[in-house]
Amino acid sequence: MQLIDTVSIPGADNELALYKRGKDYFIKILGGQDLMNTRAHASEDALGEIASAGLRQTRQARVLIGGLGMGFTLSAALRQLGVDAEVVVAEIVPGVIDWNRGVLAEFAGRPLEDSRTLIQAVDVAILLRNERVGFDAIVLDVDNGPDALTRASNQWLYSRKGLSVILQALRPGGALAVWSAGPDRAFTKRLQAAGFVVEEVSVRAHAGKGARHVVWLARPSSP
Repeated sequence: MQLIDTVSIPGADNELALYKRGKDYFIKILGGQDLMNTRAHASEDALGEIASAGLRQTRQARVLIGGLGMGFTLSAALRQLGVDAEVVVAEIVPGVIDWNRGVLAEFAGRPLEDSRTLIQAVDVAILLRNERVGFDAIVLDVDNGPDALTRASNQWLYSRKGLSVILQALRPGGALAVWSAGPDRAFTKRLQAAGFVVEEVSVRAHAGKGARHVVWLARPSSP
């Protein structure tokens, strides 16, 4: 496996590393755990599809994606949306944005070049705290799920306080979709306690095979 590049993670002591093996690319914590790759992204595709399903007919739909990754979730969401939609992507690591504009661009179909995409190199928590217009869908693929792996501060997003802020940032009828490498009963309970009705969807890393990941689809329990 060939190391292509490393980038620092704001607010964390570790780094992200981009590797290449054969035709595929891998993003890992430098010297540590795999996070994502171009070979197995069916669950990232499913996250974008689940979050944005039914929004094609919504006039000027707005979607917020926390975590750009390799662009697969963004690309899947764009395919579900109309021409007047806006997808705001918050990616705190500028180097990841650069990778998606460079060597990774073709794998997800260059979604950063779509006119409906607004990419911001910022912590998604900042956007959520300052949101005034509201989103029809909020999508979180930050870290490896509710357990903060790369940045301890990511834990706020999955806390009761963070979920309350997310609830307020949703438009009527909106939904929250959260990706995780595995199940987490405590997080399901926090979602419910924060005022969401929760559906837990099992999705495969590959199409129809591979590791089982989890997508929570959560909607406000009251309009």
